[in-house]
Amino acid sequence: MKETRKSAVQEGLPHPGGASWDGKGTNFALFSANATKVELCLFDERGERELERIALPEYTNQIWHGYLPDVGPATVYGYRVHGPYEPEAGHRFNPHKLLLDPHACGHTGELTWNPALFGYQMETMDDLTFDERDSAPFMPKCVVVDPSFEWSEACSQKRVPWDDTIIYEMHVRGFTKQFPKIKDKLRGTFAGLGQKEVVDYIRSLGVTSVELLPIHAFVNDSHLLEKGLTNYWGYNTISFLAPDPRYAFEREQTLREFKEMVARFHEGGLEVILDVVYNHTAEGNELGPTLSFKGIDNRCYYRLLLDNPRYYINDTGTGNTLNLSHGRVIQMVLDSLRYWVQQTKVDGFRFDLGTILAREPNGFDNQSGFLKACTQDPVLNTVKLIAEPWDCGPGGYQVGAFPPGWAEWNDRFRDHVRAFWKGDVGASVLSTRLVGSPDLFDRLGRKPSASVNFITAHDGFTLNDLVTYNEKHNEANGEENRDGSSDNRSWNCGVEGPTDDLEINRFRERQLRNFLATLLLSQGTPMLLAGDEFGRTQNGNNNAYCQDTEISWLNWNITEKGNALIQFVKKLANLRHKYPILRRNRFLTGQYVEEVGVKDVTWINANGNEMTSEHWQDGGMDCFGMLLDGRAQATGIRKSSKDATLLMVINGHSDLVEFTLPECYGAMQWSLLVDTNIADSSEKGTFDPGDKYGVTARSLLLFVLRT
Repeated sequence: MKETRKSAVQEGLPHPGGASWDGKGTNFALFSANATKVELCLFDERGERELERIALPEYTNQIWHGYLPDVGPATVYGYRVHGPYEPEAGHRFNPHKLLLDPHACGHTGELTWNPALFGYQMETMDDLTFDERDSAPFMPKCVVVDPSFEWSEACSQKRVPWDDTIIYEMHVRGFTKQFPKIKDKLRGTFAGLGQKEVVDYIRSLGVTSVELLPIHAFVNDSHLLEKGLTNYWGYNTISFLAPDPRYAFEREQTLREFKEMVARFHEGGLEVILDVVYNHTAEGNELGPTLSFKGIDNRCYYRLLLDNPRYYINDTGTGNTLNLSHGRVIQMVLDSLRYWVQQTKVDGFRFDLGTILAREPNGFDNQSGFLKACTQDPVLNTVKLIAEPWDCGPGGYQVGAFPPGWAEWNDRFRDHVRAFWKGDVGASVLSTRLVGSPDLFDRLGRKPSASVNFITAHDGFTLNDLVTYNEKHNEANGEENRDGSSDNRSWNCGVEGPTDDLEINRFRERQLRNFLATLLLSQGTPMLLAGDEFGRTQNGNNNAYCQDTEISWLNWNITEKGNALIQFVKKLANLRHKYPILRRNRFLTGQYVEEVGVKDVTWINANGNEMTSEHWQDGGMDCFGMLLDGRAQATGIRKSSKDATLLMVINGHSDLVEFTLPECYGAMQWSLLVDTNIADSSEKGTFDPGDKYGVTARSLLLFVLRT
């Protein structure tokens, strides 16, 4: 039985979107251009019993709104939206379906798959039919939140400059699920991730910025649940302002717990970057469920076929594509981004399938409405914006095409570095990636830091598996090993999978060090995958999106070899922070600057001489040096710097090469900092210019010039 209101609904305001508590009552505002009526549904605290339906009384500029004086935090609610059910015209209104508020900042409960969740009669698989079953019993609900939180000065840290940034990509649950130094009940949660022991470990690696896989509220796909699997990565968002309560130790405190976690990272000097999915939602195509946007205003929120709006444009490969050409949809996404920055103090975003955000009806446009809105936004201008610059739509690959102010995942770096250490490409290919990929990013005043360099990420092999498997092994995913990419550019070094062969294991360990050194010593912004620093494995699974199991969870029983690799990563990170020449804020050109009298980078052959065009054209020339002159200008002002001079030597040959250390102005000796053939991280002596150093097959060296 529905209860009677204590006080009447008032007109309220059309802004801000969502449920906004002002200390006395709550304003509700919902955009829908084509609805004829919007009902606010209030539920008991468990979200099980609908107490009341209240028609929002006002409609202003396509915003339905009303104010309830006696409603406050912890109130559970949803919407029922009335309007035409005309799928062939793009309209899918159905008031029998309870809908989530796109601006909700809190969720409670979980989705239970049931035919009632579908706007049509799901059993018929005919989306032109109309279903009258109530979906509320099977739906999660929205919660009015109290946004107040005491941020100390230490919690609101200063942003890390781009050229100082080292990103560490991780999963909230997978990172802490087996972490040994925190209580069992906190594992897999925001509270667990914010524990001092966790923060201290991450900080000790020398990274500066943690990038979290999606934490926005998401839906578990029914076909995965039927197989006993789950959408572990979380790329199936249903709400863009609500943190997923599954990651909370105390679900009713999800938002506060997330803020506490961010505060602990900031106190530790670490940034927090969110992986966000604004390209699609969990509602799928015309045969998908009606959970939120589809029932609020399908024609506005999604890109539909112009000549047949019953069907969805599927540039994401997930069934639907969010319509970022619509002003109110852009506003929702910007509201979401600003909310996470202003209310939770996050430091940036990585945009999944970012090309979608810049796609207009005529294709990709780096001056799209959304990108222009971000460029001028005074809040978003203060944080890191990182695009995954590809999708599966037409013209979807756009690496290097995003506008100034954006950084981008650089898969060319990934592919070319993998190919070099496998022996498939030579020096001319690798050298471009070592200097920040100017062929892609040196335009419009963009900096080398715009190139987010990575060897591995959540999607694909771990670093250990990259040198252990030639083929993917995804049988646990239940798709007969058909899922996941078959183009991995991996190399098992002689045997598929783990082996007791000492020579192969030593070679694999050297390859791990080669990859890590290439990543952390290259110009650009390095991104390290969590667990790669100690050689974690997923047993050859390169698509563990559905594995909330030990396949995905980091195993903290770290071996002696794993601990040695951690020390190697720490050394590389420290070297990057110590020597600014490794992270220049301007592209290296190799051009002689008369006012300074030096070249910023000189390429050296194995004889110790500067490389010529003939050397570059030699496809078999796989051993070379990269001389970074610390006297070269560091900014646009043409004056000499006083940075250290470094020499990186890379041998991609299958044999040892005698490399002659070059002469250099003011040189007394070259001091060895890194040799990937040597497992420990201690310095290994000094050498005179002209000395020969035996560079082990497939290895990397770093020297510093002592003057």
